[in-house]
Amino acid sequence: MKRKVLSVIMSAMMVALLAGCSGGGNAGGAASSAAPAASSEAAGAASSEDAGGAGDAGDASYSVDVILKTLASEYWSYVKAGCDAYAEEHPNITVDVKGPASEQSYDEQQNMIETDLASGAYDAFVIAPLQGEQVATLIAGQTAPILAVDTNIVAPEVLSFVGTANEDAAKEGGLAAVAAAKEAGWEEVTAICIAGTQGDSTAQARLDGYQKGVEEAGGTFLANETQWGESNPEKAVAAMEAIMQNHPEGVAIIVCHNDDSAIAAAKAVRDSGNEAFANTIFCGFDGTKTACRAIIAGDETMSVAQEAFDMGYKAVEAAVAALNGETLDPFIDSGCSVVDSSNAQSRLDQLNVYYPE
Repeated sequence: MKRKVLSVIMSAMMVALLAGCSGGGNAGGAASSAAPAASSEAAGAASSEDAGGAGDAGDASYSVDVILKTLASEYWSYVKAGCDAYAEEHPNITVDVKGPASEQSYDEQQNMIETDLASGAYDAFVIAPLQGEQVATLIAGQTAPILAVDTNIVAPEVLSFVGTANEDAAKEGGLAAVAAAKEAGWEEVTAICIAGTQGDSTAQARLDGYQKGVEEAGGTFLANETQWGESNPEKAVAAMEAIMQNHPEGVAIIVCHNDDSAIAAAKAVRDSGNEAFANTIFCGFDGTKTACRAIIAGDETMSVAQEAFDMGYKAVEAAVAALNGETLDPFIDSGCSVVDSSNAQSRLDQLNVYYPE
């Protein structure tokens, strides 16, 4: 309950600081942001609407299996924290959260899914797939409630996808980045994306959203120069070095699949001493503590923040709702926000409530 009370307090503070950015509507500038459902209580209230009245676990005892892409990252620790918060508030619900060693450990996650589906130990499953098509094959014919979190699984067995509207969220980042580039003095606003893994649906959605936002705001998105960095900072550095070589005149905006890539790309510019990129806007995605600190330090310009805590909380809550016989909406939006120097400290304070260090 201590976590819940602290979260409610932070929710009230953040409502005054951040403006909405979910679903795909708001097209604000650099300061455009969303107030996350900043507590397990707020997450419960929000998903009660989204999941058709979900929220009360009732007296039934259930076991929910949550298989994430990994537990070895800050972002996924927030998703796990949300799942754990739901379990803490509902003692009759057992939540088992796990994940492979990395987001490239495809076989390990596949084995986890196969083992848990066959175990008979779980009433419902929440899965963040590393390989959506492979997971769709693994869950074929399953009758227990299955939900996708963070990344969708296209399969009839999946009752709902709980996560960020990645394309809409990235569009907000593109809009904000163009506004920031103009403020920084760029007359010709060009943008290049250091994207995630080619073929991944989330990576493609973010790439498409960035392009829409940049172009809607009047910038030029160099889609044919997209660099596929596979969410890897080292590859982001190599991509940034190639961009600098190909554009001696500089590029106004570098939008990235995640914050680690944006921070690494910005460092590559600083290490090179390339003055043409001195005012380049670096926009990441996730809004982790690392990103907030980097923004405060001037090592990253902005980040499109996912509300990962709420994502985990809402996913487990929706799984319990399905077990209680409720009909879920096909998509439950966990929200987003644009974080820049104006609100990075407030965001960091909020994340420290979710996941104290």
